[in-house]
Amino acid sequence: MKQSKLKRNGSLSLMLVLLFSVVLSACSGGNSAGTTGSTQTGSEGTTGTATTTASDLIKTAQVPAGSDLEKALKGEYKGKKVTMYGPFVDADEQKFNASIKAFEDATGIDIAYEGSKEFEATINVRVNGGNAPDIADFPQPGLLETFAKAGKVIDVSTFMDADYMKKQYKQSWLDMAQMPGQDKDITAGVWARSSVKSLVWYNKKAFDEAGYTVPKTWDEMMKLTEQIAADGDPAWSIGIESGAATGWPATDWVEDIMLRTTTPENYDKWVKGELPFTDPIVKNAVDKMSEIWFNKDYVYGGRSSIATTNFGDAIAPLFTNPPKAWLHRQAGFITSFIPEGVKPEDYDWFPFPSIDAQYGTPALISGDIYAMFNDRPEVRAVMEFFTTAESLQSWIKSGGVTPPMNGTPDDWFANEQERRMSEFVQTAKTIRFDGSDLMPGSVGAGTFWKGMTDYVSGTANLDQAMQEIQAGWKK
Repeated sequence: MKQSKLKRNGSLSLMLVLLFSVVLSACSGGNSAGTTGSTQTGSEGTTGTATTTASDLIKTAQVPAGSDLEKALKGEYKGKKVTMYGPFVDADEQKFNASIKAFEDATGIDIAYEGSKEFEATINVRVNGGNAPDIADFPQPGLLETFAKAGKVIDVSTFMDADYMKKQYKQSWLDMAQMPGQDKDITAGVWARSSVKSLVWYNKKAFDEAGYTVPKTWDEMMKLTEQIAADGDPAWSIGIESGAATGWPATDWVEDIMLRTTTPENYDKWVKGELPFTDPIVKNAVDKMSEIWFNKDYVYGGRSSIATTNFGDAIAPLFTNPPKAWLHRQAGFITSFIPEGVKPEDYDWFPFPSIDAQYGTPALISGDIYAMFNDRPEVRAVMEFFTTAESLQSWIKSGGVTPPMNGTPDDWFANEQERRMSEFVQTAKTIRFDGSDLMPGSVGAGTFWKGMTDYVSGTANLDQAMQEIQAGWKK
């Protein structure tokens, strides 16, 4: 079957199609499989159902003529089923189903999503056993790369035009989707939900009342840290305890500092194992982190508390009265752990600051890349839909998601902090994925976590810890 290309020009107004879909939906009185009935807080703080009507779908998106997405919205694939498998369960699964409901209503395509907490283990069994889903959601691109190398993944560039993709995503996202295939590099998938990691959180009211100033460079942040210490408090609250995953917050710090002290190319070599942990470049990043972590005047509870403080609890000292600590570096999801009763206007964040000016202020992110295993027109249509901000509309409004694609209206965001997170990612000169999630599991979720924990707890010095981590590449 000849594959259609998404073309740069020839956009089609979908209003009549979508309004027709609304009429059909209203007449039927039924709900599609994606309905959850859950509630959400919108951008203006009002509560409503976590669904998007078909008339809202792709209002601003330009759907190229001849694409499978256009055909789907004309009803050509009505009644078709697309299977999808991923790690979204519980509340995340509900939010995902809400986000696809308008598409299902408008096209008649059933996206049958199955979530599993054992996704990483079972996706291997399913793909290698010949039972691959049409689409799979990979939160760890390193796992997807193994399937790409084996030739199991459909190259989406065979039906999505490069010019279209450049309209939808910044180049950094497109670069991160490129992976080695059997014979050549392929575009292994499309980016969906993401989360920004390079954020430093603070108690806005207390911070302002104390007369502190948001730092824009590492030197300014160290001066602020010293100023807070001189005022009698530790600046930082840090915790890396996370059960079997203890140590991962330390890896995030190292990754952020690596991006600010060396080239993006060196960062890429590092996550591929071409730049060893024992290299002075990597050791320098860990040393930089230690300037804060190992100073008893800078960290709440001191160095000894870091490995025993749960990562979710580490934000709480910022919101006692008065604060016991003032700064906390963590991804956007940490707002779920802010103590009850603290409102969005009571807290704020600033980007983890630049260290070496030539590298600017990069954005370290995590996220989900959707890969395609079975090539049928309706599957292509769903993948094309996932390149639009509209595919995340209800999820963005409910909070906790930073869209990787371009074109998200400001009034979709749950609050000003989340809108600014998106702006930070969109304007960052360099964007890179969480390094430990790109490394093989023996390193990223193995020796990297453990080696950093050993280093922080004092059971290994820097050289010993880096050697311990590097040994994971041989497993």
